[in-house]
Amino acid sequence: MLNLPRWKVILILGISLFGFVLALPNVLPQKIRDAFPSWFPANTVVLGLDLQGGSHLLLEVDMKTVVQDMTNSIADGVRDGLRKQKIGYMGIMAKADHVVFQLRNPAEFEKAALHIRAGDASLVVERQGEAGVVVKPAAEAIAIRKRSAVEQSLEIVRRRVDDSGTREPIIQKQGEDRIILQLPGVDDPEHVKELLGKTAKMTFRMVDMEHSIEEAMAGRVPPDSELLEMLDRDEGEPHRILVKKKVLVSGENLVNASAGIHPERGSPIVEFKFDSIGGKKFGDVTRENIEKLFAIVLDDKVISAPRIMSPITGGTGMIEGSFTMKSASDLALLLRAGALPAPLTVLEQRTVGPDLGADSIKAGQNATIISVILVAIFMIIAYMFFGLIANIALIVNLVWLIGAMSALQATLTLPGIAGIALTLGMAVDANVLIYERVKEEIRNGMKPLSAIEAGYKRAMATVTDSNLTTLIGAGVLWWQGTGPVKGFAVTLGLGILISMFTAISLTRLIIIYWYRWRKPKTLPI
Repeated sequence: MLNLPRWKVILILGISLFGFVLALPNVLPQKIRDAFPSWFPANTVVLGLDLQGGSHLLLEVDMKTVVQDMTNSIADGVRDGLRKQKIGYMGIMAKADHVVFQLRNPAEFEKAALHIRAGDASLVVERQGEAGVVVKPAAEAIAIRKRSAVEQSLEIVRRRVDDSGTREPIIQKQGEDRIILQLPGVDDPEHVKELLGKTAKMTFRMVDMEHSIEEAMAGRVPPDSELLEMLDRDEGEPHRILVKKKVLVSGENLVNASAGIHPERGSPIVEFKFDSIGGKKFGDVTRENIEKLFAIVLDDKVISAPRIMSPITGGTGMIEGSFTMKSASDLALLLRAGALPAPLTVLEQRTVGPDLGADSIKAGQNATIISVILVAIFMIIAYMFFGLIANIALIVNLVWLIGAMSALQATLTLPGIAGIALTLGMAVDANVLIYERVKEEIRNGMKPLSAIEAGYKRAMATVTDSNLTTLIGAGVLWWQGTGPVKGFAVTLGLGILISMFTAISLTRLIIIYWYRWRKPKTLPI
């Protein structure tokens, strides 16, 4: 046992020292941390919402809009398919969860149903009366679309919040259609709510120049067009504009957007860039519609409707409007992050003040200090000098735990502090098992060195099993839990892994060097 390889000694001491390096930024002021070289660890523990204060939002995805968009898409597909097959129809309408239309020739029902299902096998086509047809998506297809909408909303919310500069947000799914958003350090979430409240669904469509805007305003809107509000208009122009429903280019093909300044007029603009598919579509549309008005629609409102003077190739363009630099930057952020599949409704909003978090931190610090002191006293009383060695390992354990959470940027919550206090109490558990085994071997007549070696060797299986079962529990909590429960699981799991190292490796190393130095005839245990 005394012949521990040098590389192993260096490794144990190096790992222990590295924990102090990781934890060091937590006790240094920001000015010193900023002066660190880029390669030196400078992260500190990230405090959760309940510790540093901030805002809590509970969002709900509007599933009615998700299904409505689905039926609108089905209606467009049915309309194009019937036209290609030269099947006469009239009055195609997208209802809440189905599409209805009339066949001019009822005898063509089977032909129409065949081609509709060929385009999408999940569609159910039914006859309604003599000439009526109902097309609706299967229940399974609707369920898949709803799940996809929630997952997409999660990702879009994460992108928008990250781009807005909010540090360490917590974004999680709750139930079937809800999202929890926690913003530590944000005591005024109105700007974030404003960004999240916009679906930012941008489309490029043609302005309907064939029908009269006055007739449309009077209620006679053509079936293939719709009246939309015009945001950017000159004084005296109508506040609404007639736009074709058909989407020629979608914002889904955007790969980048940024705020800029118009090179000639000096006004704020939003510059955008399409992917290869979007760029080709954009070029084809502008090439085929020279001298026509092209509407840029954002969330069912027309930002701008410029006249196409020449083909726009290269996949880039700009949006002009009544922008300030801030509104242009916000729009660019929304376009970069992507469009929400449906609006988000804020069901609940809470703001946690920093004073409550400060009280929690102070209480947690006191609990941790008291637990360390009590455990240290117990170990010294029960195991004397060997208990002191275990206490040294306990301090290294605490430092390493703080350092690991800093390096991983794991969020420390109030339950996480409870996990630290619990972990420190459990950290000496392995030492207790080893020391009791050493005591037993001494009582059986073994010499000190042999008793130490046997104690570590024979207690190893018990130590591993007891910590492994706790680690499994922490893993399940992290997997299934959310928010504070995850915070507790993280600190508990890290504490177990670190305590295994300090109990098995570090205390053993200290005992070996102490034994070489003192060469005791009896063990102070």
